[in-house]
This record gives sequence, C-alpha cells and structure tokens, in this order.
Amino acid sequence: MSSRLNRLFTEPASGEASGRSFWSPSVNVEETKEEILLSAELPGMGIDDVEIEVENNVLSLRGEKKIEAQEKDDRRFHVWERCSGSFQRQFTLPRTVQTEEINANFKDGILFVQMPKAPEAKPKKIAIKAEG
Repeated sequence: MSSRLNRLFTEPASGEASGRSFWSPSVNVEETKEEILLSAELPGMGIDDVEIEVENNVLSLRGEKKIEAQEKDDRRFHVWERCSGSFQRQFTLPRTVQTEEINANFKDGILFVQMPKAPEAKPKKIAIKAEG
C-alpha cells in the first residue's frame, strides 16, 4: 500500500495535469568500450521540439509533442491513442562520461545521444612480466 502511495508522488501523471498531458518516450541505453549510447523514440516530433541538457552529471531530455485533436462538424474521433503533451526524462551519468563531448542527432523520429567515455575509463590491457 505505501509503495503505491509513493508512486503517486514520484511518477508523472499520465493524463491531464494543469491543462497539459504528460507522456514518456521509450528509451534504450547501451554501452560499448568507447561510449554510452542513448536512443529515444520521439515520433511526430522535430528537432526544435526537443531539448537536451547536462548538469551535475544528469542528462535531461525535455520536449513537447503537439497534436491538434479537435472535433469538427464533419469529423468525430472514435479512437484517439496518439499521445501528446510535455515530457521530461532524466538519467544520472557515470563520472566516466566526458560531458563536454556529448553529441546528439535526430533522424526519422529517433533521438540519438552519444556520450564518450574518458580515456581512463576505457579498458586497457596490462602486460604480464615473467620473473626469473
């Protein structure tokens, strides 16, 4: 019971709040030896609809998807499942990410964020010396 109450105060509402609706884009986060890669599905959005910011090793994605769903005299909606409204996602980055080198690209409704690792964070082979 208490965990359900906690979620009410920590999770964004999925409906109307202050006259605006909220939604959350699907995100993938991958890691290679060289970098951390984040991709976010943002269908129906353009590059000007999205904002990315890094502060204190927290990557923030914000944006708003605007869809006009107004019924007119000759048109009524029977099903409207496409989401719209504002979103915000935040991700705590490891200290090994070089925040000043982060790059972002937007293609076909998908945002790609490349976060290079610092050289000291990349794996390196240690030579083993034989004794004797």
